[in-house]
Amino acid sequence: MLTVEEINQLIEKIDQSSIDEFMYEEKGAKIKLKKNNGVVSTSTALQSNIQNTPQPVMESVPKQSAEKEETATQQETETKANYDYEIVSPMVGTFYSSSSPDQPVFVHVGDQVNEDSVVCIVEAMKLFNEIEADVKGTITEILAENGELVEYGQPLFRIKKA
Repeated sequence: MLTVEEINQLIEKIDQSSIDEFMYEEKGAKIKLKKNNGVVSTSTALQSNIQNTPQPVMESVPKQSAEKEETATQQETETKANYDYEIVSPMVGTFYSSSSPDQPVFVHVGDQVNEDSVVCIVEAMKLFNEIEADVKGTITEILAENGELVEYGQPLFRIKKA
């Protein structure tokens, strides 16, 4: 097992690197280190950039288009209100909703999850990384398809916190 000094060195190295999550297991002992990236602050920064971007003005909008836009805006608002946490991919890889093709999926929409509930697997370089919910709540949306390539930071699930 690692000594406290070695663990502290690991923390410093991971803090200085681009790695967001690290897990080490030896003889039944596990160490899991995660950076606190704060999904909320990232999305807030994106929203401020979007608000500062000039939007084109359309002077003549047909009535049907305006109604469709209003309906789409209402649906987006309802969707946004339906969750308050996103589980994002910690790496580039392949998204799997179950541990193997013959096994049931980890979670469905409407399922209750805890902080340590495994919600999916992301395979990167032949390593299968279990992704945990990190919050207690209800799955409101599954945003990735089984076998789909996912990017770093891509939202995979939306959760309504309990």
